[in-house]
Amino acid sequence: MRLVLPNPGLEQRIPDYEKVEKLEQQELQGRPKWDNKAQYILTCVGFCIGLGNVWRFPYLCQSHGGGAFLIPYLILLVLEGTPLLLLEFAIGQRLRKGSVGVWRAINPYLTGLGISSMLVSFLIGLYYNTITAWILWYLFNSFQDPLPWNQCPLNDNKTGYVAECQDSSTVDYFFYRVTLNSSSSIGDSGGIHWPMVVSLLAAWTIIFICCIRGISTAGKAVYVTAVLPYFVLAIFLIRGLTLKGALNGVKFLFTPVVSLCKNKS
Repeated sequence: MRLVLPNPGLEQRIPDYEKVEKLEQQELQGRPKWDNKAQYILTCVGFCIGLGNVWRFPYLCQSHGGGAFLIPYLILLVLEGTPLLLLEFAIGQRLRKGSVGVWRAINPYLTGLGISSMLVSFLIGLYYNTITAWILWYLFNSFQDPLPWNQCPLNDNKTGYVAECQDSSTVDYFFYRVTLNSSSSIGDSGGIHWPMVVSLLAAWTIIFICCIRGISTAGKAVYVTAVLPYFVLAIFLIRGLTLKGALNGVKFLFTPVVSLCKNKS
């Protein structure tokens, strides 16, 4: 028995294969395209690496029993993540439209779903660019010897180090008091922190330069932006494996604690 949901006009909104081929030939001349397949593949691969891979995934593995977390992760990857990814690729290639146009073609009532996904991408870009601004700030400050976060700064009397820095750590003090210039109270905004404003402006400028000419510029940028994260992760992996207790960490990661899975469920 086959369930068919009413969707009037679906055949008119989604063209057949022959019509798609004709439209593709008509739009081929004025339509931007990748210089080669490697650029498209690297762009897709670049979306697979994010802050979740470096920060959140190790934290979740550590707090949920190591290998125990990998069990539901792999199950959802096979049943949900991979099918949705292939579905998105297939629909995009079939209809030759963006997120909003794809869902409108499937059903006009689903237009809001495309708009929502576009807004989510915009919000993600906002906080990702904030972190990029931090990275640029640290990159600029790294051209110093000694590094500014290597030791605590002197107090106003030059008779010792700042007590707050000694009570916490040099790295935390530099991040919260120098990089963020955070105030002591949530009611005190602290004013505009101009070094961060300049760093954020530089981050958005880089994004604008990469996107100003579409995929003709972005396609060349992915040779660096897509390959560099994997290179950095490889460095982290090699460094981590050389630390004391690395073997115990690897065992913890791949040894599932089934009791934790039962308790979480």
